[in-house]
Amino acid sequence: MQHLTVRPAVASEQKALEAVQWRASLNNPGDREHLLANPDAIELPLAQLEAGGVFVAEVTGSIKGFAAILSREDGDAELDALFVEPRAWRQGVGRALVDHCFSAATASGATSLHVVGNPHAEAFYISCGFRTVGTQQTRFGVGLLMKRGLP
Repeated sequence: MQHLTVRPAVASEQKALEAVQWRASLNNPGDREHLLANPDAIELPLAQLEAGGVFVAEVTGSIKGFAAILSREDGDAELDALFVEPRAWRQGVGRALVDHCFSAATASGATSLHVVGNPHAEAFYISCGFRTVGTQQTRFGVGLLMKRGLP
Protein backbone atom coordinates (compact mmCIF):
# COMPACT_ATOMS: atom_id res chain seq x y z
CA MET A 1 0.00 0.00 0.00
CA GLN A 2 1.21 3.50 -0.80
CA HIS A 3 1.86 5.99 2.00
CA LEU A 4 -1.02 5.92 4.48
CA THR A 5 -1.90 9.00 6.49
CA VAL A 6 -4.29 9.33 9.41
CA ARG A 7 -5.94 12.67 10.04
CA PRO A 8 -8.96 14.10 11.84
CA ALA A 9 -12.23 13.62 9.95
CA VAL A 10 -14.30 16.61 8.91
CA ALA A 11 -18.08 16.93 9.15
CA SER A 12 -18.53 16.97 5.37
CA GLU A 13 -17.20 13.39 5.26
CA GLN A 14 -20.05 11.98 7.37
CA LYS A 15 -21.88 10.19 4.52
CA ALA A 16 -18.67 8.88 2.95
CA LEU A 17 -17.59 7.41 6.29
CA GLU A 18 -20.99 5.84 6.87
CA ALA A 19 -20.67 4.26 3.41
CA VAL A 20 -17.30 2.77 4.43
CA GLN A 21 -18.97 1.39 7.55
CA TRP A 22 -21.74 -0.18 5.46
CA ARG A 23 -19.33 -1.84 3.05
CA ALA A 24 -17.10 -3.15 5.81
CA SER A 25 -19.99 -4.40 7.93
CA LEU A 26 -21.82 -6.10 5.07
CA ASN A 27 -18.64 -8.01 4.21
CA ASN A 28 -18.76 -9.75 7.60
CA PRO A 29 -21.14 -12.68 7.11
CA GLY A 30 -22.20 -12.70 10.76
CA ASP A 31 -23.28 -9.06 10.58
CA ARG A 32 -24.95 -8.93 7.17
CA GLU A 33 -28.41 -10.27 8.07
CA HIS A 34 -28.74 -8.07 11.18
CA LEU A 35 -27.69 -4.92 9.32
CA LEU A 36 -29.98 -5.47 6.37
CA ALA A 37 -32.86 -5.91 8.81
CA ASN A 38 -31.81 -2.86 10.88
CA PRO A 39 -30.46 -0.15 8.57
CA ASP A 40 -30.65 2.40 11.40
CA ALA A 41 -27.72 0.60 13.07
CA ILE A 42 -25.21 2.49 10.95
CA GLU A 43 -24.94 6.13 11.82
CA LEU A 44 -21.94 8.32 12.52
CA PRO A 45 -23.28 11.24 14.56
CA LEU A 46 -22.33 14.65 13.26
CA ALA A 47 -21.59 15.79 16.82
CA GLN A 48 -18.97 13.04 17.13
CA LEU A 49 -17.24 14.29 13.98
CA GLU A 50 -17.38 17.88 15.18
CA ALA A 51 -15.91 16.91 18.58
CA GLY A 52 -12.68 15.79 16.88
CA GLY A 53 -12.59 12.15 17.94
CA VAL A 54 -13.03 10.63 14.48
CA PHE A 55 -9.95 9.84 12.40
CA VAL A 56 -9.65 8.97 8.70
CA ALA A 57 -7.00 6.79 7.09
CA GLU A 58 -6.30 7.71 3.50
CA VAL A 59 -3.94 7.01 0.66
CA THR A 60 -3.46 9.78 -1.92
CA GLY A 61 -6.74 11.40 -0.90
CA SER A 62 -8.77 8.17 -1.01
CA ILE A 63 -10.45 7.13 2.24
CA LYS A 64 -9.43 3.61 3.29
CA GLY A 65 -11.06 3.53 6.72
CA PHE A 66 -11.91 5.42 9.87
CA ALA A 67 -11.95 5.07 13.63
CA ALA A 68 -13.56 6.99 16.46
CA ILE A 69 -12.80 7.34 20.15
CA LEU A 70 -14.94 8.62 22.98
CA SER A 71 -14.06 9.66 26.52
CA ARG A 72 -15.40 7.40 29.24
CA GLU A 73 -16.69 8.48 32.65
CA ASP A 74 -13.75 6.69 34.31
CA GLY A 75 -11.24 8.87 32.43
CA ASP A 76 -10.27 6.15 29.96
CA ALA A 77 -11.13 6.13 26.25
CA GLU A 78 -13.41 3.89 24.18
CA LEU A 79 -12.66 2.81 20.63
CA ASP A 80 -16.19 3.47 19.40
CA ALA A 81 -15.70 2.64 15.72
CA LEU A 82 -13.13 0.97 13.49
CA PHE A 83 -14.02 0.28 9.87
CA VAL A 84 -11.80 -0.39 6.86
CA GLU A 85 -12.73 -0.63 3.20
CA PRO A 86 -12.91 -4.36 2.40
CA ARG A 87 -10.44 -3.94 -0.49
CA ALA A 88 -7.93 -2.52 2.01
CA TRP A 89 -8.26 -5.29 4.60
CA ARG A 90 -5.01 -6.87 5.79
CA GLN A 91 -2.92 -3.96 4.52
CA GLY A 92 -2.21 -2.24 7.84
CA VAL A 93 -5.04 0.31 7.72
CA GLY A 94 -6.84 -0.98 10.82
CA ARG A 95 -3.63 -1.20 12.83
CA ALA A 96 -2.64 2.35 11.79
CA LEU A 97 -6.03 3.61 12.95
CA VAL A 98 -5.76 1.77 16.28
CA ASP A 99 -2.25 3.16 16.81
CA HIS A 100 -3.51 6.67 16.09
CA CYS A 101 -6.37 6.21 18.54
CA PHE A 102 -3.89 5.04 21.21
CA SER A 103 -1.90 8.22 20.68
CA ALA A 104 -4.99 10.42 20.82
CA ALA A 105 -6.24 8.66 23.97
CA THR A 106 -2.85 9.04 25.63
CA ALA A 107 -2.79 12.73 24.77
CA SER A 108 -6.21 13.13 26.41
CA GLY A 109 -4.90 11.62 29.66
CA ALA A 110 -6.51 8.17 29.37
CA THR A 111 -4.67 5.21 30.88
CA SER A 112 -6.51 2.50 28.91
CA LEU A 113 -8.32 2.12 25.60
CA HIS A 114 -11.42 -0.08 25.69
CA VAL A 115 -13.44 -1.65 22.90
CA VAL A 116 -16.52 -3.83 22.61
CA GLY A 117 -15.21 -6.05 19.85
CA ASN A 118 -17.05 -8.27 17.44
CA PRO A 119 -15.96 -11.88 18.16
CA HIS A 120 -14.80 -12.32 14.54
CA ALA A 121 -12.28 -9.49 15.13
CA GLU A 122 -10.84 -10.90 18.36
CA ALA A 123 -7.54 -12.04 16.80
CA PHE A 124 -7.03 -8.59 15.25
CA TYR A 125 -7.57 -6.80 18.54
CA ILE A 126 -5.29 -9.21 20.40
CA SER A 127 -2.59 -8.58 17.78
CA CYS A 128 -2.99 -4.86 18.56
CA GLY A 129 -2.33 -5.47 22.25
CA PHE A 130 -5.86 -5.72 23.61
CA ARG A 131 -6.85 -8.42 26.07
CA THR A 132 -10.34 -9.81 26.59
CA VAL A 133 -11.76 -8.87 29.99
CA GLY A 134 -15.36 -10.08 29.59
CA THR A 135 -18.41 -10.02 27.38
CA GLN A 136 -21.34 -7.70 26.91
CA GLN A 137 -24.70 -8.16 25.27
CA THR A 138 -25.07 -5.83 22.28
CA ARG A 139 -27.96 -5.12 19.97
CA PHE A 140 -26.93 -7.96 17.66
CA GLY A 141 -25.33 -10.49 20.00
CA VAL A 142 -22.49 -10.89 22.45
CA GLY A 143 -19.53 -8.54 22.14
CA LEU A 144 -16.11 -8.98 23.65
CA LEU A 145 -15.05 -6.44 26.26
CA MET A 146 -11.41 -5.76 25.50
CA LYS A 147 -8.88 -3.39 27.00
CA ARG A 148 -5.36 -2.21 26.34
CA GLY A 149 -3.30 -0.20 28.76
CA LEU A 150 -1.71 2.86 27.27
CA PRO A 151 1.97 3.71 27.53
